[in-house]
Amino acid sequence: MLHLRNLSYHPPAASVPILRTVSFELVPQELGLVIGPSGSGKSTLLEILAGLATQTSGAIHWGDRELEALDMQQLAGLVFQFPERHFCGGSLLEELRLGHPELTYEQVTNALREVGLDHLPLDAVPHQLSGGQQRRLALAVQLIRQPNILLLDEPTAGLDWSMRQQLARLLAKLKEHWTLLVVTHDAGELAAVADRCWRIDGGQVEAIAPATMPTIAPS
Repeated sequence: MLHLRNLSYHPPAASVPILRTVSFELVPQELGLVIGPSGSGKSTLLEILAGLATQTSGAIHWGDRELEALDMQQLAGLVFQFPERHFCGGSLLEELRLGHPELTYEQVTNALREVGLDHLPLDAVPHQLSGGQQRRLALAVQLIRQPNILLLDEPTAGLDWSMRQQLARLLAKLKEHWTLLVVTHDAGELAAVADRCWRIDGGQVEAIAPATMPTIAPS
């Protein structure tokens, strides 16, 4: 279980804290959804949970263990907003093996199967994929690391309605085996697959009930 206790973040250059006493829990195989406007602290929260920044005060626990930033780098996998802008590999195989040359063909194909891209040839060029396929590839890049928790920053940004629906269905399927935390300014299709939901504004977080929407069944 991921447990945040009174987390705050106040960098020296900021006049006010970016995060203020954030506390919540997320249990394994759940999808948590954090909703808030631009500048509310959503991305900063993910950066701390990914070990890219260190909180000013408070603690992060996984089960009974208190975690430092280095621990979070091992525990979490972060998919940035518009992750396709960060692709560096010339093929699917290269993209998935970046930093992990020891990965086997089976591990690569299993990761692609997990996100529904196993029908594509391994020499396919990432930047030539559709927008939805690029988001799926970004998920595979993180899943191949076997993180305990998958963090997603605005995963539906820039996608059309059909692709957003497909991505929501994929996340519903992934939470059968993974723990996910998603931040977004617009819950949209994601609200239907969320187990827990919080609103963030001005760096403060409060629990809310997921919006009442038709359930999106995994496909």
